[in-house]
Amino acid sequence: MKNIGSLFFFSAVFAGLFASCSESKQDTTPEPINWQQRAQEVPAFDSLTSGTTYLSVYSQIYSYKSHQLQDLTVTISMRNTNRADTIYLTGIEYYATSGDLLRSYIDCTVILAPLETIEIIIEESDRTGGSGANFLFDWTTEAGVNEPFFEAVMISMRGGQGLSFVTEGKRTE
Repeated sequence: MKNIGSLFFFSAVFAGLFASCSESKQDTTPEPINWQQRAQEVPAFDSLTSGTTYLSVYSQIYSYKSHQLQDLTVTISMRNTNRADTIYLTGIEYYATSGDLLRSYIDCTVILAPLETIEIIIEESDRTGGSGANFLFDWTTEAGVNEPFFEAVMISMRGGQGLSFVTEGKRTE
C-alpha cells in the first residue's frame, strides 16, 4: 500500500512538471506595433535636437564555411532613457546587406514615452536582411534630453546549442 501512495505522489509531481513545461512553451510573441496609434505631432519647442542612428543587425551569420549560413532571430530595442522627457521617432528604415531598402516602418512621427522600450522582431525565417542588414532611425528631442538608445539582440537555438550577441546603435548625424 505504501508503494502505491509513493507511485501516486511521483505521478502527480511528474504530471505537474510536465504541465508546467508545456505551459511555458506557449507562443508569447508580442502583437505587432500599431505605429499609427502611436502617431503624434512634434511639439514646437524653442530648440530641438535631431539625429540619425545607425544599427547593424544580422538576420544570418556564416557558420563553419563561407557558404553555410545560420539564421537568427533579431530583436531591435528602441529605448528612451529619460525619466520625464519624450523622444519622437520620425523614421525607421530596414536595409538589406546589398543596401536596398527592405521596409520603412513608419510614415508619421511616433512617440517613445519616458523609460519606454519599443521592440521590432525580425523572425528567424525572415532571411531578407542577410548577414549585413542595417537599420536607420531618425529622431528628435528637446535640447538637453538624452538621445534614444538603440540595441539589437540576435539569437538562435539549434540542436541544443545557443548563439547570441548584441549590437548597439551609433549616431551618424
